[in-house]
Amino acid sequence: MSQWKISNFEEYQKAYMASLENPDQFWGNIAESFQWKKKWNTVKSGGFQNLDFKWFDGSELNITENCLDRHLSSQPDKLALLFEPNDPHGEVIKYTYRELHEAVCKTANMIKGLGIKKGDRVCLYMSMVPELLISVLACARIGAIHSVVFGGFSAQSLAGRIQDSDCKLLITNDGGYRGDKIIPLKEISDEALKNCPSIENVIVHSRTKSEVKMQSGRDHWWHDLYKNSSADCPAETMKAEDPLFILYTSGSTGKPKGVLHTTAGYMVWAAYTFQNVFQLNDEKDLYWCTADIGWITGHTYITYGPLLSGVTTVMFEGVPTYPDAGRFWNIVDKHQITHFYTAPTAIRALMACDQSLVEKANLSSLKVLGTVGEPINVEAWEWYNEHVGKKKCPIVDTWWQTETGGIMISPLANITKTKPCFATLPIPGVSLELVDADGKVIEGNRVEGNLCVSQSWPGQARTVWGDHERFKQTYFGTYPNKYFTGDGCRRDEDGYYRITGRVDDVINVSGHRIGTAEVEDAIDLLENVIETAVVGYPHDIKGQGIYAYIIMKDAEVNVDSFIKTVREQVTKVIGPIAKPDKIQIVSGLPKTRSGKIMRRILRKVAEGDSKNLGDTSTLLDPSVVTEIVNGAK
Repeated sequence: MSQWKISNFEEYQKAYMASLENPDQFWGNIAESFQWKKKWNTVKSGGFQNLDFKWFDGSELNITENCLDRHLSSQPDKLALLFEPNDPHGEVIKYTYRELHEAVCKTANMIKGLGIKKGDRVCLYMSMVPELLISVLACARIGAIHSVVFGGFSAQSLAGRIQDSDCKLLITNDGGYRGDKIIPLKEISDEALKNCPSIENVIVHSRTKSEVKMQSGRDHWWHDLYKNSSADCPAETMKAEDPLFILYTSGSTGKPKGVLHTTAGYMVWAAYTFQNVFQLNDEKDLYWCTADIGWITGHTYITYGPLLSGVTTVMFEGVPTYPDAGRFWNIVDKHQITHFYTAPTAIRALMACDQSLVEKANLSSLKVLGTVGEPINVEAWEWYNEHVGKKKCPIVDTWWQTETGGIMISPLANITKTKPCFATLPIPGVSLELVDADGKVIEGNRVEGNLCVSQSWPGQARTVWGDHERFKQTYFGTYPNKYFTGDGCRRDEDGYYRITGRVDDVINVSGHRIGTAEVEDAIDLLENVIETAVVGYPHDIKGQGIYAYIIMKDAEVNVDSFIKTVREQVTKVIGPIAKPDKIQIVSGLPKTRSGKIMRRILRKVAEGDSKNLGDTSTLLDPSVVTEIVNGAK
């Protein structure tokens, strides 16, 4: 597939211009190198005006034939998947393309045997074991829509996602290893399923050998079904716009959105961006993305992108600090990783640890480093460049979202000149615009505005599951005929882009998007809470932390114990990732006369910048601000 791989900056410039001037020809040529059951009638049709955009309409395919089957004739014995367990002394598991194909077919037949057919939704709530990646592909093989829920979410969050998409089957583990902890995934699943009547069957993969309750008739052990399953599973014929997966992401309202991606456009985008950004050029290159498959990064750049490209993808079960903070570097050394893709949060956390742990590991195999999930700060970029890349590895600082399906702005390794903290330039096919608050396009360089995309691209989400109106309002309601990313952005004198952060009510905690409304809703459920306002603030490790301002009913209650209850409540409703870092008890919130909370003021206080609060005299009760500022100190 190297005929459309960019190999120098001049080629990038040509490809970029061609992709916008004649997208049909550009993407049509790229799509030719995939395996299709039937060719498309049109490459690109529809647009942002009626939100009826389609890619490769009229074509028929199955994405797993492109991930697996077509590699069987050319490289059946090439390593497809390498699994590094949580325990550094545990068994490393390897699958060749032939073995992975067989495992996916057996799993697909196992799922089919429980009555799952094309179009049915399957929820995967698992730890980072090979069976998770295999289950994702098995669903795609038979045309079932996979909905992966991150194994750190609570029973309530899991239940909400299952209910929203009416999943018929849940696949989980007995438990999941995470550092020195075991996450009781089956137990959490059982709690969730009390409110999920759509689930007919549960498959339980035994990982931790924890004792779990199995409900007769509903629950099945993976190993029992798998051993009797046939390895012959012809791939279901899918239309280009048939749904491939649903992935839930936080928004500025309380209920998470089920972002829907379809088949053909996503496939082409995943492969194109993977190959051009990371530039794996050697047969022996070993690529490791440290994300969890529960997030979009794990879908596109652990599973689909690498396998579509016929390379080896590495999957890690554990955490970067177990058994010590040298774990990432020891894995790079142990397996001779060449391409390493991780989050700025992980880099910042490891920077703060014993430097000798990095220095001890042999990192000379590394060729390319990447970052994902949030903007990286200068100190972390410099540390990563010097201590991990030894100043010889380009850093691809990638910007993209669950909704974009794949990378949108990024250096291409060894092709684009990098600049600390800049995502640099758009990928071919990505038409960027910076606009002001009124939607007026800001031209030229050395400018800042809200980041929009003005034309459809193949990997784009098509809708929000069951709620197209929400899709329309969330992404196209702010600026007509433009996809609004929700991010602020700066374009410098070289035309390079730097993301400045969210401009809506979403907080980016360790690369995970959490809606302020979601956290507020969880806290407001507590009996002793009148009202809550949640904002983000700069956090040394996580990028952004969560700051909650809470009005209590009964101020006589012990505050320490109340704060503990609040954190437990958020963990229970959403998951530990959304726990507020700082909680301030207040007697009131700064509101306009129409009752709107002025989060801008709360953000400034949380950031420790109380001198720049602006005019507060128009507020319903300006004295509240003074009290909040003093309380924050």
